[in-house]
Amino acid sequence: MNGVKKSTSAKIKLRGLLNQSDNRTCADCGAPDPKWASANIGVFLCLKCCGVHRSLGTHISKVLSVALDEWSDEEIDAMIEVGGNSSANSIYEAYIPEGYTKPGPNASNDERRKFIKSKYELQEFLKPSLRITSGKDSSSSSTQSNISGKILDTILSNSTQKEGMVEFIGLLKVKVVKGTNLAVRDMMTSDPYVVLTLGKQTVQSTVISSNLNPVWNEELMLSVPSNYGPVKLQVYDHDTFSADDIMGEAEIDIQPLITSATSYGNPEMFGNMQIGKWLQSHDNALMEDSIVNIIDGKVKQDVSLKLQNVECGELYLELEWLPLDQ
Repeated sequence: MNGVKKSTSAKIKLRGLLNQSDNRTCADCGAPDPKWASANIGVFLCLKCCGVHRSLGTHISKVLSVALDEWSDEEIDAMIEVGGNSSANSIYEAYIPEGYTKPGPNASNDERRKFIKSKYELQEFLKPSLRITSGKDSSSSSTQSNISGKILDTILSNSTQKEGMVEFIGLLKVKVVKGTNLAVRDMMTSDPYVVLTLGKQTVQSTVISSNLNPVWNEELMLSVPSNYGPVKLQVYDHDTFSADDIMGEAEIDIQPLITSATSYGNPEMFGNMQIGKWLQSHDNALMEDSIVNIIDGKVKQDVSLKLQNVECGELYLELEWLPLDQ
């Protein structure tokens, strides 16, 4: 009985990860609704890309069906640690040459194979010092390349990553928790979703239909450049036959979070404690002071926002800082 519960719980975790916005398209070609995953790399894949991954061998990519195969707890935990397609691609595609075009959903098998081999087996788009070596002669699972763990180590242990001419100092994980009393944009209701923008990056939550008090509990990831500014948050009402309507906006000042985290260093060295604060004022959208805490070795911040330039609506977020220089 416990084994059944454990298996069911693991499947729920995996489904939850698959439902993240960046995981709803194939990591390699962008095809919608991927049903496969590379358990050791930590990415979700479409059927066509899955076939190429299988051809590389399990020492490079261990492919499993999200719905049909049995997953170990270790494999699911590794997928969760990586965080999904965006996190993995921020490493594996960090140095794609200017002018290089990734294969699309309708790419030929040859185009797909060339890109996937370059990306994972040859690691041509990784920063050279971060390239992971693995031996084809390794047969035991303990000596296989656990690339998902390597990616996480890269995110948390190296001082900088560069993409083009932009230098990144860390990752910002934003958990969009819920909205309350959102504005009506349709007949008596709205179909809200959240868009976050930092620099040239934009990530989007799922659309929740016909709900003015939506609960997302959805994690989105942004890379933070060294010259970062505030995160721009916008809420929209999804419309099928016309342009989506704005339902409010706000700016999130991430400096208190990053400054506090940087001053304390490795949060795993400390117990649970408050380390900083973003103060509510007339100049920001905060409903109350936003406290930066170390919780279970992680730097987190709960943020409650009164949406701006709209008649009503509040949004609740949880931020987490993942530095590159821990």
